[in-house]
Amino acid sequence: MTRRGIFLFLAGASGVIAGLAAFASMGGYRLNLTPSEPLGLWRILALQRPVETGDLVFICPPATASFEEALRRGYLRRGLCAGGFAPLIKTVAALPGQHVEIGANVTVDGRPLPSSIVRQSDGEGRALRPYTGGVVPPKNLFLHSSFASSYDSRYFGPVPDTGLLGLARPVLTFDP
Repeated sequence: MTRRGIFLFLAGASGVIAGLAAFASMGGYRLNLTPSEPLGLWRILALQRPVETGDLVFICPPATASFEEALRRGYLRRGLCAGGFAPLIKTVAALPGQHVEIGANVTVDGRPLPSSIVRQSDGEGRALRPYTGGVVPPKNLFLHSSFASSYDSRYFGPVPDTGLLGLARPVLTFDP
């Protein structure tokens, strides 16, 4: 195959991939490349009811200094949410009015949250500052992932529910 032929093939393949990605994004599909939840293709489903504890959701983090630092450290990926963040896939662990305590682990209303060890440093030895705990404010959600090194509300605290995109449903996923 000539250089021109290779170039045309690669250009065409790139165009097809870009088109499929755009189509999937418009249809509410997202590719998860983080270990917080299984890797693969997910779909955002519109909420037909109020969010509940235990719901697995897609949510845009707020554009704050804390999330900017998380992006610089590589805890978050770039994406189309405000502030240039990619949506998070997390489980809703506490709703407004619930009391969260942060110690060696997380408790919600006095009940231990499974798989919630609070780390003092990340994988590169950089200090992590855990959330101080307290009552989840109105219109906020406390988010959790059972993945031990997940960057979730253990560290950034409750987030506004205005960033809620919908329920997260796996389409084609796998655990490495």
